[in-house]
Amino acid sequence: MKKIPIEFLRRIPKADLHVHLGGSLRLATLIELAQKEGVELPSYTEKGLHRLVFKDKYKSLVEYLACFQYTEAVLQRAENIERAAYELAQDVLADGVRYLEVRFAPQRYANETLSAAEACRALARGLQRAQKEHNQSVAVKNKEDLPFYCGIIACALRSFNQNTSHYYSLLCKALANSRKREISAVASLELAKLIVKLVKEEGVPIVGFDLAGEEAGYPAADHIEAFQYIHKNFLRKTVHSGEAYGPESIFQALTDCHANRIGHGTHLFSAHLIKNRKINKQEFVDALADYIASGRIGIEVCLTSNLQTLPEIKSVQHHPIREMIRRGLPVSICTDNRLVSNTTLTKELELLVRHVDLTPKQFKDLIIAGFKGGFFPGNYLEKRDYVRQVIERYNALAQEYHIPLF
Repeated sequence: MKKIPIEFLRRIPKADLHVHLGGSLRLATLIELAQKEGVELPSYTEKGLHRLVFKDKYKSLVEYLACFQYTEAVLQRAENIERAAYELAQDVLADGVRYLEVRFAPQRYANETLSAAEACRALARGLQRAQKEHNQSVAVKNKEDLPFYCGIIACALRSFNQNTSHYYSLLCKALANSRKREISAVASLELAKLIVKLVKEEGVPIVGFDLAGEEAGYPAADHIEAFQYIHKNFLRKTVHSGEAYGPESIFQALTDCHANRIGHGTHLFSAHLIKNRKINKQEFVDALADYIASGRIGIEVCLTSNLQTLPEIKSVQHHPIREMIRRGLPVSICTDNRLVSNTTLTKELELLVRHVDLTPKQFKDLIIAGFKGGFFPGNYLEKRDYVRQVIERYNALAQEYHIPLF
């Protein structure tokens, strides 16, 4: 598969299940909004920002995450969120993405003039405007292109402080006598209640609930009540886990949070990171991987972002995606942060096929897994029909480019 044409990678239908709004702005939009909102940037040119902020390489995850202080500062108004969402959808459509799930932490955007609910509505308006435009196009009506579907994943945060946002500042003051872990649990439960209400009463296309932020020292178990609430209301769950912590974090996401998918899962096979001395580490890892594979629990792999933030992964050859695929895990390739990682889904797939020896069937399965694992904003029969359309489109393009299917 190493000689696969780039144009084929761009044209095939793709699903991006793990992409953050705050990390995926257009650079020109960031500069324009910063000047409009009075947000100070290290540079007001695209070249300068690439040199000073949005780099090809980062020293650490901390430096990587520091980029968000600029992007999220300009997304404190509903109209800016809507614009960023619309442009993101336009950009991924141009890259061949036909299913998109956008993540953001509504409470991080809430301020004196914008509520968390209004932030969700603004994001939905931007995505749905792009969806409607595409789906009303001549190409889609003539069945020359696939429809585009998108949804929102609302993120709770593992940790925060009074400086994270206006919302969190008020919450920390109101719960001044509580521990940090208790405060974060309250915040995540409030977010869970909000999104269930928005989905049921307003039909806002929030398709999932997520837990993001620093893993070490901030266990997912603190958020059991929020995930239980989501679970009982039939919403899907995904959890950032195994990105900066070991297999136990992934186990906790599955057992305590009922995760339907795992965000990153990079350290799934890192038995040496297991803290519990009472268990057989390799047996634990093998059982965990088999549980994920047999339960068809999707793994959202973000290659470039992992290479940028995890220094122990020297190259794609050292990334655990090889082992994930070998063990039959339902892996999908995602971008994480298009601006911060300077990437697209086509670039991620190119990186994969250039460095991982996949059979044609493995590659096709990986593409289709993105659609099968999506928290589709419709019923099961509608999703199944859409996946069939995706497979037919992929097969047609494979035949056009003389790409074998098996």
